[in-house]
Amino acid sequence: MLHELWDEGEEVKTFCLAGPRGDGARALLSEGARLVWTVEAASHFDAMTLYYQRMGWGTYTTEHPEWDNRTYAEHGWE
Repeated sequence: MLHELWDEGEEVKTFCLAGPRGDGARALLSEGARLVWTVEAASHFDAMTLYYQRMGWGTYTTEHPEWDNRTYAEHGWE
């Protein structure tokens, strides 16, 4: 699934799903927010791993691997 990274300035970023599943997050963006990056990922864990790499934050870990490592297709989201 496609994910988006939005920059609102002053170190404020929003990383969310593209399309209808990200509508709620995008509705909270400030007026000046700009889309700065998109990335495809098969699962939440994959998406967050790529996001952490992009931001230089080191290795992403999760407290919910049984959920986060399942693909979006396994969750019925595609």
